[in-house]
Amino acid sequence: MEFGICHLNFIAIRNEPSDRSEMVSQILFGETFQVLISDGDWIKIHLDYDFYEGWVLKKQVTELTEASYKRISANNNTCSDEMATFIQDEKDQLQILTLGASLPEYKDGKFSIANHTYEFDGDVISGKMAKLNLVRTAYKFVNTPYLWGGRTIFGVDCSGFTQMVYKINGHQLFRDAHQQASQGEVLSFIEECEPGDLAFFDNEAGEIIHTGIVLANNYIIHCNGKVRIDRLDSSGIYNVDTNRHTHKLRVMKQIF
Repeated sequence: MEFGICHLNFIAIRNEPSDRSEMVSQILFGETFQVLISDGDWIKIHLDYDFYEGWVLKKQVTELTEASYKRISANNNTCSDEMATFIQDEKDQLQILTLGASLPEYKDGKFSIANHTYEFDGDVISGKMAKLNLVRTAYKFVNTPYLWGGRTIFGVDCSGFTQMVYKINGHQLFRDAHQQASQGEVLSFIEECEPGDLAFFDNEAGEIIHTGIVLANNYIIHCNGKVRIDRLDSSGIYNVDTNRHTHKLRVMKQIF
Protein backbone atom coordinates (compact mmCIF):
# COMPACT_ATOMS: atom_id res chain seq x y z
CA MET A 1 0.00 0.00 0.00
CA GLU A 2 1.30 3.45 -0.98
CA PHE A 3 -1.77 5.64 -0.53
CA GLY A 4 -4.87 5.36 1.61
CA ILE A 5 -7.93 6.96 3.15
CA CYS A 6 -9.81 6.50 6.43
CA HIS A 7 -13.21 4.85 5.88
CA LEU A 8 -14.22 4.75 9.58
CA ASN A 9 -15.52 7.64 11.70
CA PHE A 10 -12.10 8.08 13.30
CA ILE A 11 -9.18 5.86 14.27
CA ALA A 12 -6.13 6.19 16.49
CA ILE A 13 -2.73 7.23 15.23
CA ARG A 14 -0.22 5.63 17.60
CA ASN A 15 3.38 6.37 18.46
CA GLU A 16 4.46 2.76 17.87
CA PRO A 17 2.92 -0.18 15.93
CA SER A 18 1.02 -1.60 18.92
CA ASP A 19 -2.50 -1.36 20.35
CA ARG A 20 -0.86 -0.55 23.68
CA SER A 21 1.12 2.37 22.31
CA GLU A 22 0.21 5.98 23.10
CA MET A 23 -2.41 7.59 20.84
CA VAL A 24 -0.73 10.74 19.50
CA SER A 25 -3.52 11.86 17.17
CA GLN A 26 -6.47 10.61 15.15
CA ILE A 27 -7.30 10.30 11.48
CA LEU A 28 -10.89 11.17 10.61
CA PHE A 29 -13.22 9.77 7.98
CA GLY A 30 -12.24 10.89 4.50
CA GLU A 31 -8.72 12.06 5.34
CA THR A 32 -5.99 10.79 3.01
CA PHE A 33 -2.41 9.77 3.68
CA GLN A 34 0.76 8.34 2.20
CA VAL A 35 2.32 5.15 3.56
CA LEU A 36 5.88 5.42 4.84
CA ILE A 37 6.51 1.96 6.33
CA SER A 38 4.61 -1.32 6.51
CA ASP A 39 5.10 -3.62 9.50
CA GLY A 40 2.75 -6.61 9.59
CA ASP A 41 -0.73 -5.42 10.54
CA TRP A 42 0.47 -1.83 10.94
CA ILE A 43 1.48 0.96 8.60
CA LYS A 44 3.26 4.21 9.40
CA ILE A 45 1.50 7.05 7.62
CA HIS A 46 2.09 10.68 6.65
CA LEU A 47 -1.27 12.45 6.96
CA ASP A 48 -1.92 14.88 4.11
CA TYR A 49 -3.93 17.43 6.08
CA ASP A 50 -1.44 18.31 8.81
CA PHE A 51 1.65 16.24 7.81
CA TYR A 52 1.46 14.27 11.08
CA GLU A 53 3.13 10.86 11.13
CA GLY A 54 2.33 7.78 13.16
CA TRP A 55 1.11 4.19 13.09
CA VAL A 56 -2.39 2.95 12.21
CA LEU A 57 -3.91 -0.51 11.82
CA LYS A 58 -3.96 -1.50 8.16
CA LYS A 59 -7.44 -3.05 8.46
CA GLN A 60 -8.91 0.27 9.62
CA VAL A 61 -8.11 2.12 6.39
CA THR A 62 -8.78 1.71 2.67
CA GLU A 63 -6.09 1.52 0.00
CA LEU A 64 -6.28 4.02 -2.86
CA THR A 65 -4.74 3.81 -6.30
CA GLU A 66 -2.38 6.66 -7.12
CA ALA A 67 -4.93 8.09 -9.55
CA SER A 68 -7.74 7.99 -6.96
CA TYR A 69 -5.45 9.46 -4.32
CA LYS A 70 -4.49 12.40 -6.51
CA ARG A 71 -8.09 13.03 -7.57
CA ILE A 72 -9.44 12.93 -4.00
CA SER A 73 -6.58 15.03 -2.62
CA ALA A 74 -7.42 17.73 -5.16
CA ASN A 75 -11.16 17.66 -4.32
CA ASN A 76 -11.39 17.13 -0.57
CA ASN A 77 -12.44 20.56 0.73
CA THR A 78 -15.91 19.70 2.06
CA CYS A 79 -16.52 18.84 5.73
CA SER A 80 -19.54 17.67 7.67
CA ASP A 81 -21.01 20.50 9.76
CA GLU A 82 -23.23 18.12 11.74
CA MET A 83 -22.47 17.23 15.35
CA ALA A 84 -23.17 13.60 14.52
CA THR A 85 -25.12 12.08 11.67
CA PHE A 86 -25.39 8.96 9.53
CA ILE A 87 -24.26 8.23 6.02
CA GLN A 88 -25.70 5.44 3.92
CA ASP A 89 -23.92 3.37 1.29
CA GLU A 90 -25.29 1.63 -1.80
CA LYS A 91 -26.12 -1.45 0.32
CA ASP A 92 -28.21 0.69 2.71
CA GLN A 93 -25.66 0.18 5.48
CA LEU A 94 -25.47 3.04 7.95
CA GLN A 95 -22.33 4.56 9.46
CA ILE A 96 -22.01 7.43 11.92
CA LEU A 97 -19.97 10.51 11.05
CA THR A 98 -19.01 13.31 13.40
CA LEU A 99 -18.30 17.00 13.03
CA GLY A 100 -15.34 17.69 10.73
CA ALA A 101 -15.36 14.46 8.75
CA SER A 102 -14.07 15.01 5.21
CA LEU A 103 -16.42 14.21 2.32
CA PRO A 104 -14.25 13.47 -0.73
CA GLU A 105 -15.52 14.79 -4.07
CA TYR A 106 -18.83 15.76 -2.48
CA LYS A 107 -21.58 16.81 -4.88
CA ASP A 108 -25.36 17.00 -4.52
CA GLY A 109 -25.49 14.97 -1.31
CA LYS A 110 -23.22 12.16 -2.52
CA PHE A 111 -19.53 11.26 -2.38
CA SER A 112 -17.40 8.17 -3.00
CA ILE A 113 -14.49 6.35 -1.39
CA ALA A 114 -12.84 3.61 -3.45
CA ASN A 115 -15.75 1.53 -4.75
CA HIS A 116 -18.34 2.75 -2.26
CA THR A 117 -20.80 5.60 -2.86
CA TYR A 118 -22.40 7.31 0.12
CA GLU A 119 -25.42 9.56 0.59
CA PHE A 120 -25.16 12.47 3.00
CA ASP A 121 -28.14 14.74 3.69
CA GLY A 122 -26.67 16.86 6.51
CA ASP A 123 -25.15 20.33 6.53
CA VAL A 124 -21.72 20.77 4.99
CA ILE A 125 -19.09 23.49 4.74
CA SER A 126 -17.04 23.83 1.56
CA GLY A 127 -14.10 26.13 0.97
CA LYS A 128 -12.75 28.93 3.15
CA MET A 129 -15.18 30.60 5.57
CA ALA A 130 -14.95 34.01 7.25
CA LYS A 131 -13.23 34.30 10.63
CA LEU A 132 -16.48 34.90 12.53
CA ASN A 133 -17.68 31.46 11.46
CA LEU A 134 -14.82 29.96 13.50
CA VAL A 135 -16.57 31.09 16.67
CA ARG A 136 -19.85 29.47 15.61
CA THR A 137 -18.03 26.19 15.03
CA ALA A 138 -16.04 26.46 18.27
CA TYR A 139 -19.22 26.66 20.34
CA LYS A 140 -20.29 23.28 18.96
CA PHE A 141 -17.40 21.71 20.90
CA VAL A 142 -18.36 23.17 24.31
CA ASN A 143 -18.20 20.49 27.04
CA THR A 144 -16.34 18.03 24.82
CA PRO A 145 -14.10 16.08 27.24
CA TYR A 146 -10.32 16.36 27.05
CA LEU A 147 -8.62 13.44 25.35
CA TRP A 148 -4.90 13.35 24.60
CA GLY A 149 -4.56 13.05 20.82
CA GLY A 150 -8.29 13.57 20.23
CA ARG A 151 -9.78 15.50 17.30
CA THR A 152 -13.54 14.90 17.64
CA ILE A 153 -16.56 15.94 19.70
CA PHE A 154 -16.17 12.65 21.60
CA GLY A 155 -12.79 13.76 22.94
CA VAL A 156 -10.29 16.44 21.97
CA ASP A 157 -7.04 17.98 23.17
CA CYS A 158 -6.27 21.71 23.11
CA SER A 159 -4.57 21.83 19.72
CA GLY A 160 -6.89 19.21 18.24
CA PHE A 161 -9.76 21.54 19.13
CA THR A 162 -8.26 24.60 17.46
CA GLN A 163 -7.14 22.57 14.46
CA MET A 164 -10.58 21.07 13.86
CA VAL A 165 -12.38 24.40 14.20
CA TYR A 166 -10.10 25.81 11.53
CA LYS A 167 -10.29 22.69 9.35
CA ILE A 168 -14.09 22.70 9.25
CA ASN A 169 -13.93 26.28 8.04
CA GLY A 170 -11.41 25.58 5.30
CA HIS A 171 -8.21 26.79 6.97
CA GLN A 172 -5.17 24.63 7.73
CA LEU A 173 -3.44 24.42 11.08
CA PHE A 174 -0.62 22.11 12.13
CA ARG A 175 -1.38 19.45 14.75
CA ASP A 176 0.44 20.51 17.93
CA ALA A 177 0.25 23.81 19.81
CA HIS A 178 3.92 24.68 19.37
CA GLN A 179 3.61 23.99 15.64
CA GLN A 180 0.50 26.15 15.33
CA ALA A 181 2.34 28.98 17.11
CA SER A 182 4.71 29.15 14.12
CA GLN A 183 1.83 30.12 11.82
CA GLY A 184 0.27 33.52 11.20
CA GLU A 185 1.20 37.01 12.36
CA VAL A 186 2.01 38.10 15.91
CA LEU A 187 -0.45 40.42 17.68
CA SER A 188 1.14 42.70 20.28
CA PHE A 189 -1.88 43.38 22.47
CA ILE A 190 -5.09 41.61 23.41
CA GLU A 191 -6.94 44.65 22.12
CA GLU A 192 -5.64 43.83 18.62
CA CYS A 193 -7.24 40.38 18.67
CA GLU A 194 -10.40 39.56 16.80
CA PRO A 195 -12.74 36.65 17.59
CA GLY A 196 -11.22 33.62 15.91
CA ASP A 197 -7.58 34.54 16.51
CA LEU A 198 -5.39 32.13 18.49
CA ALA A 199 -3.68 32.57 21.84
CA PHE A 200 -0.75 30.41 22.98
CA PHE A 201 0.52 29.68 26.47
CA ASP A 202 3.83 28.36 27.79
CA ASN A 203 5.24 26.57 30.83
CA GLU A 204 8.09 27.57 33.14
CA ALA A 205 10.62 26.29 30.61
CA GLY A 206 9.20 28.58 27.94
CA GLU A 207 7.69 25.71 25.93
CA ILE A 208 4.31 26.35 24.31
CA ILE A 209 1.95 23.77 25.75
CA HIS A 210 -1.56 25.17 25.31
CA THR A 211 -3.72 27.09 22.85
CA GLY A 212 -7.23 28.44 22.52
CA ILE A 213 -9.49 30.58 20.33
CA VAL A 214 -10.04 34.21 21.26
CA LEU A 215 -13.64 35.35 21.72
CA ALA A 216 -15.09 38.85 22.02
CA ASN A 217 -14.85 40.92 25.22
CA ASN A 218 -11.68 39.23 26.56
CA TYR A 219 -12.97 35.69 26.67
CA ILE A 220 -11.33 32.54 25.32
CA ILE A 221 -12.65 29.10 24.39
CA HIS A 222 -10.14 26.30 24.97
CA CYS A 223 -9.84 22.69 26.11
CA ASN A 224 -8.75 22.26 29.72
CA GLY A 225 -10.43 19.18 31.19
CA LYS A 226 -13.19 19.95 28.71
CA VAL A 227 -13.85 22.59 26.08
CA ARG A 228 -14.80 25.61 28.18
CA ILE A 229 -15.00 29.40 28.13
CA ASP A 230 -12.83 31.47 30.47
CA ARG A 231 -11.50 35.00 30.78
CA LEU A 232 -8.36 36.13 28.92
CA ASP A 233 -6.10 38.92 30.17
CA SER A 234 -2.49 40.01 29.73
CA SER A 235 -1.35 37.40 32.25
CA GLY A 236 -3.15 34.49 30.65
CA ILE A 237 -6.30 32.43 31.19
CA TYR A 238 -8.37 33.18 34.27
CA ASN A 239 -10.59 30.23 35.23
CA VAL A 240 -14.08 31.52 36.01
CA ASP A 241 -14.87 28.54 38.27
CA THR A 242 -11.74 28.44 40.43
CA ASN A 243 -11.04 32.20 40.26
CA ARG A 244 -7.36 31.78 39.47
CA HIS A 245 -5.02 31.94 36.50
CA THR A 246 -4.32 28.55 34.95
CA HIS A 247 -2.17 29.30 31.88
CA LYS A 248 0.50 31.94 31.23
CA LEU A 249 0.09 33.90 28.00
CA ARG A 250 3.01 33.68 25.57
CA VAL A 251 1.80 35.03 22.22
CA MET A 252 -1.31 35.79 20.21
CA LYS A 253 -1.49 35.06 16.48
CA GLN A 254 -3.70 36.09 13.60
CA ILE A 255 -3.81 33.18 11.19
CA PHE A 256 -5.83 34.93 8.48
